[in-house]
Amino acid sequence: MTTTEKFSRGLRVFVSDIAQGFFEITHNGFALLGLAVMFATITLAARPELRDAGEAQLITWLQDRQTAINGFVSNTDAVERATAADPKSLPKQQAAVTYWLSKKYNIAPEPLSALVAEAYESGARAKLDPTLILAIMAVESGFNPFAQSTMGAQGLMQVMTKVHSEKYEFFGGKLAAFDPLTNLRVGVKVLQECIARAGSLEGGLKFYVGAGNMEDDGGYAGRVLAEHDRLKQVAAGRLVPTLVPQSVPVKAAQNVKPAIEVVASLSNS
Repeated sequence: MTTTEKFSRGLRVFVSDIAQGFFEITHNGFALLGLAVMFATITLAARPELRDAGEAQLITWLQDRQTAINGFVSNTDAVERATAADPKSLPKQQAAVTYWLSKKYNIAPEPLSALVAEAYESGARAKLDPTLILAIMAVESGFNPFAQSTMGAQGLMQVMTKVHSEKYEFFGGKLAAFDPLTNLRVGVKVLQECIARAGSLEGGLKFYVGAGNMEDDGGYAGRVLAEHDRLKQVAAGRLVPTLVPQSVPVKAAQNVKPAIEVVASLSNS
């Protein structure tokens, strides 16, 4: 056997030994890894608090990584919290009202869609015309869910939060006044009480604005009823021009002291 042949044979044996060793190490490594995974699974199943802690740590790590890459953390629940809906999914009547209000008050149709749908649902429960509810929102706040008057009326329907705080307890407290749908529901309840107390729609609107025991409500009822009439026509499928809305003072009689007394008496009745 020549020197070259000996060298080739030795090289083959050497490579074969390395390959065999690598296979055994890899095989044993996978076996050890499998055992480690099995024991970890058993441990996590027996100790759920460790599993929860691990999941929390992993989520934190992933969020930190996402923040480092994108500059913000994704939150898939955000879309569920948003007060918005697709206007195309609404019934034809509600969609017409939504687009008309959107054009007149320069409000995006998606959040308006959610408000219009809720107005129709709340109106049906309270036996009130939903376009009346929307007209009050238009006059009171111009559909600004964060509006506040100098007397403390807040939100879409400009409800006196301090006076009607008990109505917000069901929704988690007075901060719910700035949740559009909650404010709408509470406002409908207050309106319902006002109309029942006055015995008429016009009288109920005077009570609602805090002018129930006054001769003049500052033209509030007239503005609401005029907008109500326009919205009814829109809902009926008629073409109604959208005039540029004037700056509407929130709560026409809000600076009159008896206003608080009247609303307070309503909440205690």
